[in-house]
Amino acid sequence: MRMTKRMIVATLALIGVFVATYLTLFKLGYIGELSCSIGSCEEVNTSRWSILLGQPVAAWGIAFYGAVFAIALAGVQERLAMSRGISLLLVAASGSGLLVSAYLTYLELFVIHAICIWCITSATIVTLIFIASVLDLRSLPQGVTV
Repeated sequence: MRMTKRMIVATLALIGVFVATYLTLFKLGYIGELSCSIGSCEEVNTSRWSILLGQPVAAWGIAFYGAVFAIALAGVQERLAMSRGISLLLVAASGSGLLVSAYLTYLELFVIHAICIWCITSATIVTLIFIASVLDLRSLPQGVTV
């Protein structure tokens, strides 16, 4: 069961990489128009809030999801299957991602006054990763410190 939770995290993170890559390619000008059936994706992704430390926020998302993917995959290896450290790292990383995502959603709703369905999709993915990570940590038997 423990492997299943980490594989769920890895799968969700891989989906997140694809979403963040799509948004990054738009921001960098490789895609001319976002496919956005609901909301104002281009308005959000061209706002002044779409750049952080000189890079598109979505590019930071690629790095985040890539790191979570790597941690989760490492955690399914037999020697790390019961690792509390991996579980704690997944909770910490996904919790940080959840906080950033909540802030970005706040900006969409109350500052930019526009919604990007791709951004909401990413926020949902981060939330699901956090939930799966917490469940993974809680499923560790007591006393496991590997």
